[in-house]
Amino acid sequence: MEILTAKQAKNLFGEALDMTQREPVLITKNKRPVCVMVSIEDIKGTHLADLFYEKEIGYDEFVQKKVTASVERLENEGSKGKNIDTVHASIMNKVRLRLEGKK
Repeated sequence: MEILTAKQAKNLFGEALDMTQREPVLITKNKRPVCVMVSIEDIKGTHLADLFYEKEIGYDEFVQKKVTASVERLENEGSKGKNIDTVHASIMNKVRLRLEGKK
C-alpha cells in the first residue's frame, strides 16, 4: 500500500489517482492515518460500490428484507452463546475472504 501525507496527496492528486488504479493509497495527517483511497474497480461487488452504481429495481427492498430477517433471527435465536468478539472476528474474516476473492 502506498502512503502519502495529506500535503503530498494535495500536491500530487493526479498521481495519487493513478496510484489507486494499482493499489490502495493511505493518506496520513500529522503522522496518523486519516483515509484510504481505492479505485472503484477495487470495491466492485461490495456494499460500498452500491453507493456509486445505479441499483436494479427492487434492490433496496431485497436488502431491507435481508436485514430484517437477520435482525429477527438475532432477536429470536440470540447469539447462540457467542461473544461479540467472536462474532466480529467471524464477520471480518468473511469480509477479508470476499475481498481476496475479488482480486
